[in-house]
Amino acid sequence: MGKPAITNNVRRLRFDAYEMTQADLAAKANVTRQTIIAIEGGKYSPSLELAFKIAHAFGVSLESVFQYQDGE
Repeated sequence: MGKPAITNNVRRLRFDAYEMTQADLAAKANVTRQTIIAIEGGKYSPSLELAFKIAHAFGVSLESVFQYQDGE
């Protein structure tokens, strides 16, 4: 049994959103740019509230941004 993991498409969505910067996304989600960097790098899993804020910033569903992989 593998370790559960949250993956994300934040970097791809930023690029697709007219190359939105990490700072722009951070401002929309009311977090620091460092938080966005950590999420993109898979080093930090956001709270449910932050995950929804990020999805809303892109105008997409939560599942379009974040995926859960149970490792099995």
